[in-house]
Amino acid sequence: MKRILLLFLLTVYPVAASSADDAQTSQNRPHWSFELKGGLFYPSIGNWKQFYGDDSTPQYGLAFSYKILRMLEFGIEGDYIQDNGQGFAPTHGTVAGNVTYKLYPINIFVLIRGIINENQWVVPYVGGGYTYMYYREQIQYQSTISGHTDGIHGRAGLQFLLDGLDQSAADSFYRDIGVYHTYLFGEVQYCRALVNTSSGSVNLGGWSYIGGLLFEF
Repeated sequence: MKRILLLFLLTVYPVAASSADDAQTSQNRPHWSFELKGGLFYPSIGNWKQFYGDDSTPQYGLAFSYKILRMLEFGIEGDYIQDNGQGFAPTHGTVAGNVTYKLYPINIFVLIRGIINENQWVVPYVGGGYTYMYYREQIQYQSTISGHTDGIHGRAGLQFLLDGLDQSAADSFYRDIGVYHTYLFGEVQYCRALVNTSSGSVNLGGWSYIGGLLFEF
């Protein structure tokens, strides 16, 4: 009888310990995300390469979000996009001199991350939401054109856990700053934001291919 009881205790103990660890992890899980990102923006405006020399332009951004649940979060993102060209102002619809074209999209989004446990190496995610698009065109020898419009966007990507590359550094990062996890991520995003011009509606959005670092704390 004593042997049976001892065997039972040895069997149950690891499960109980694991359950206690899971409970502790659940209580101490990260609640916020911060992203630093950059990549290339491919505008939906036709003949972009003809007037700006390439079919893409750099894009940089920051994102900050709160985790309602471990897999579900709500956030805001701000981006900066600029290109310099000659001969055409996209939203003005006229021939111009040198043009500096800038976009400042602000995204409010909901994101779902496919995370099952805290040590998961690869985490897929999808999301989308509302976009506020501010634009500004500085045209040589002409007045500056600026305005804003509303739109929508969607995104999908993969994030790769970096903690295991240097666990001691990751532990120090948590103790010193409170960062639970650091990820490298790649993302594809599409935005649609229409503005009316003298020649019809123009979509100021397009496709973005972005990479960056994600910090959970």
